[in-house]
Amino acid sequence: MTFTSDNRSSAVMIASAVVLGAFGALAVRQLMRSSDRGGFREVRNAGALSMQTPPRDWDETDEELDESFPASDPPGNY
Repeated sequence: MTFTSDNRSSAVMIASAVVLGAFGALAVRQLMRSSDRGGFREVRNAGALSMQTPPRDWDETDEELDESFPASDPPGNY
């Protein structure tokens, strides 16, 4: 069997699709493995008492900012 230019480009495209598909399957497998934990990291409770090393100066604004995390909007009374 002789390969023409069209057959070679088709073979390259097919081989590329196979390689990309394999990488995609590996990526999905890795994502599925990491989602066994629910896909979330453990998050601590809000407040200085829940910190491993709480800051020395912790005021009401700091508390409200900490409680608003991970929301995108800041507390309304600062």
